[in-house]
Amino acid sequence: MKIFSVFGISDSGKTTTVECIIKELRRRRYSVGTIKDIHFQGFQMDQEGTNTWRHRVAGSQLVTARGFYETDILLQEKMDIQDLLPFYHHDWLILEGVYETNVPHILCAHETKDIDERLTDLVFAISGRVSEKMTAYKGIPVINALKDIERLVDLLEEKVFDHLPFLEPACCDLCGLDCHRLAVEILQGKRKREDCVLVGQQQVEVKIGGRSLSMVPFVQDIVRGAVEGVLRELDGYEEEQDIEIVIRK
Repeated sequence: MKIFSVFGISDSGKTTTVECIIKELRRRRYSVGTIKDIHFQGFQMDQEGTNTWRHRVAGSQLVTARGFYETDILLQEKMDIQDLLPFYHHDWLILEGVYETNVPHILCAHETKDIDERLTDLVFAISGRVSEKMTAYKGIPVINALKDIERLVDLLEEKVFDHLPFLEPACCDLCGLDCHRLAVEILQGKRKREDCVLVGQQQVEVKIGGRSLSMVPFVQDIVRGAVEGVLRELDGYEEEQDIEIVIRK
């Protein structure tokens, strides 16, 4: 799944840019999912007085509203982006208003000062209201999503790669870089997505609730060693055979 984020100052054209991208990606027959970050302290989808609100106040820790046309699961916490990914099985996932993730970014802005305040090494394109005034800034293409969406999505197809694991530098630097720096160098054309050592090396897979956990090689070795160490003592164990263990709750 390819993931990128559209972020920037309030009312700079983020949602309009996302709308245009979604329509063009769908026109190109891709499946698309989105996550919208809402930077409003008092935001709650559920409102005081509704039946689901009453469930939550009474003590329900997970509330689900099931209607004729949609089902809404209301979790009482802010989830990390990494924890949301297993819910998505799309060609593209677009994040709006999310700036702290290790994915390519499109920056939306009003003025050049807004760009300078928010520009990072993960920004590969600029859009929003500022695109009415310029076509490039500091070597980065500035593209108006309303007028030139095909060019913007062409750039997406060229630059955005299958998402990297969201691992802390202390967990894995086997490619010689941390995940952030590898993402930057892939964007710059200096490295390839395949340079991530976890690609094709997930020989030990652990699923919890049907969702796979990302594990760096040394963690895979620990799990493998522990499981094989126990199973070697059992009749029927065979070397070099796949092992499957299911623990049901």
